[in-house]
Amino acid sequence: MRYFISLAYKGTDFHGWQVQPNAVTVQERVNKGLSMLLKEEICVLGAGRTDAGVHAKQMYAHFDTDQIFDCEKIQYRLNSYLCDAIHVKSIFLVSDTAHARFDATARVYEYWLCQHKNPFLKDAAWLLYSNLDFDLMNVAAQFLLEVNDFKSFSKLHCDVNTHICDVRKAIWKQRGDIWVFSIEADRFLRNMVRAIVGTLVDVGKGRITIDEFKDIVAKMDRRAAGVSAPAKGLYLISINYPDGLFNGN
Repeated sequence: MRYFISLAYKGTDFHGWQVQPNAVTVQERVNKGLSMLLKEEICVLGAGRTDAGVHAKQMYAHFDTDQIFDCEKIQYRLNSYLCDAIHVKSIFLVSDTAHARFDATARVYEYWLCQHKNPFLKDAAWLLYSNLDFDLMNVAAQFLLEVNDFKSFSKLHCDVNTHICDVRKAIWKQRGDIWVFSIEADRFLRNMVRAIVGTLVDVGKGRITIDEFKDIVAKMDRRAAGVSAPAKGLYLISINYPDGLFNGN
């Protein structure tokens, strides 16, 4: 039987989602908790992976077991075991063919940028005092909807078969004291959102023009783009699945 698990986490103290040798990761902690509670080796498979310091307001993963159990009871006990930085929202039974990664149809990320000191955003947003032209940054961001190949914004030496992504939304909006960059796509490359944000900030600072931004995309060379924005400002917001895959849990 296959179960989905819905969770959120603050990534500040983790070396990302994926299990790594000699490192504390979200996947590793969830695996340990479920294995202890179900008294068998459990390995959850996430819908994707987030890098060290990146947060998730909505992550999905799945795992297999022959056991039938009270999902709410296991959810409660797992939350008691996990540290405060991880919150399990729900656990629910799905079909044996449902896949947390391959069945996802879209993912939404946000990047938070703050332009004045705020102690409550210390580990939650990029503090950048520079004056930025967000209107110009949005002109550049809209161009991303016309782009197919995002190799210029992909981590170097990444083992992927293609750099093609379908970006469906990319926009900066002010939300109270912060500026939020929202981006939605069918898939994301490693470091892609942070590289895009860093390059858009170069546009906002006047370091590069819109035409130069387009040239950077056309070069398909990560070295041509801007530096990656700090991990602490990045959030995985939601993951979309086909209707009926799991009844809206």
